[in-house]
Formats: sequence, structure tokens, C-alpha cells
Amino acid sequence: MKKLFVRRAVAIGIVFIIFGVGLYIFLRPQKKPLPIVSVINKVENIGAVHTVIGQSIEKRNIDAYTYGTGKTHIAFVGGVHGGYEWNSVVLAYKFLDYLDANPGVVPTGLTVTVIPSANPDGLYKVVGKEGRFTVADVSTNKQVLASGRFNAHDVDLNRNFDCKWQPKSTWQTKIVSAGTKPFSEPEAVAIRDFALKDNPAVVVFWHSQSGNVYASQCEKGILPETINTMNVYAKASGYGAVKTFDAYVTTGDSEAWLASVGIPAITVELKTHETVEWEQNLAGVKALFEYYNQKKD
Repeated sequence: MKKLFVRRAVAIGIVFIIFGVGLYIFLRPQKKPLPIVSVINKVENIGAVHTVIGQSIEKRNIDAYTYGTGKTHIAFVGGVHGGYEWNSVVLAYKFLDYLDANPGVVPTGLTVTVIPSANPDGLYKVVGKEGRFTVADVSTNKQVLASGRFNAHDVDLNRNFDCKWQPKSTWQTKIVSAGTKPFSEPEAVAIRDFALKDNPAVVVFWHSQSGNVYASQCEKGILPETINTMNVYAKASGYGAVKTFDAYVTTGDSEAWLASVGIPAITVELKTHETVEWEQNLAGVKALFEYYNQKKD
């Protein structure tokens, strides 16, 4: 009799346990599935594709950030003259932040690449940091600032490209080294290889300081599309449009070499060595986006 009582008690206990577990499962709060919109936004806002297109003499990366997947490729390059023109690097990073925050600004027909610092060793001489920096990091010593124009071999990178190259060139009234041969410097090689591989429709170089947009040319003169690009950017930004740089003779510059291989290139010179004229340049960039997006077909 006692054994029968125990068996019944155990059976009743098991029933209560099963009932309690089922009731808990039924009544517990259910996790809501993620809204479809959130999943879609996560996929769309993937941001930039980061690649390293080369390294400097001192083994600092030359980074490129690419947005969009359209057929027409536009490239923007800052910091060819390193720390001497550090504001061109700041402008490039500000542009990257804008693209990250506004991914829809790049039309579907375009691919946009930004190379914020083409001379990281020269930049390091002036700011003492790799990658991002603040204005407070920038040296105020004029000799240090001037030295930052060159790479670690003391070569002016914008004289190291293969268009009318000479071992010695000029910067204002100074004689500067252009390297031992065209593309003797790894930083110039990185820009060359990027351009030949990706074949952009146009390359925009940010420099300082004259407040103008300059066309590029080599032995065969200015490409017609270069004139169009110069005018589009200049009109939207409010900078002057200048076909030929004639303040002093230059040889072996990157823009001229691009012209020699059939790639339009323009030089946008900021007004000072400290300002970025953000609204002006954003207007110029957007005008280029519209112009080249219309040309895609």
C-alpha cells in the first residue's frame, strides 16, 4: 500500500513539473524579430572598401577608400606634398567622413576612391602621427613644414612621374630633387599602379595654396575631358579655372603623367595652407558626381 502511494505521488509530481514548464514557455516574453528595414539598412550602409595601394619608404601604408560599384570611377588624392600641405589631407579625411555619413550621395553609376595621404612620411615629419591627426599636432616651425613637402628621400614626389622628367626640378625659386629616375619613389609607384589598374575617368588632386583649379597636360596638350572637368569643378566651387600652371616651370608632375596615358586629371589648389574650404569643395565634388553620372551611358 505504501509503495502504491509513493508511485502515485511521484506521478503527480511529474505531471505538475511538465505543466509548469509548459506554462512558463507559453507565458514568457517572446523576442520580436528584427524589422526588415533594419536588416536592409545594415546591408546598404556597408561603408568604404579599404585597400592599401602601397607603402612609403618608411613603410607607412598608402590607404585607399572606395565607395560604390558603378562603372565610372572617380579618384581623389590628398597629401602628395605631405605635411607642407597638411590641409589637403584634412580635406580628404573630412570627405571620407561625409561619405560614411551620407552613402547615398554617390550615384549608382559611379565608383569613388579617396586616397587621403599620398606622402605619409612627409606628413609624419610635420604632425608626428600616422593616420588621422588634429590641427594641434601640426608643427608651426617653418623649416619643419617645408621639409614635410618631400618624402623620406627628400624627393618632391610631384616631380617623380614620367612626363618631361628631369633629375632636378623647381619649386618656386628652389631646386628640388625629382628622384633618380621616373617612379624611383614607392609613393609615386603606388599612385601609378592604382591609376593603371583602375583606369579612373578622372583624378582630382587636392593641393594648396592658390585658390584655383588647374588642368593637366603633357606633350600632346590638354585632353578635352580635362577642360570639361576643370570647368565643372571650378564653376561649382567658385575657384578660378586655369588651363596652364605658369608660375614657374615644373617637370615630372603626377597630373601631367596621367594626361600622357589618357587619364584626365585636375589640381585643386586650396586658398591657404591651413583652410579646407569645405563647402566650396563639397560643391565641386557634387558637381563632378552629377556630371560623370550623366555621362555613364
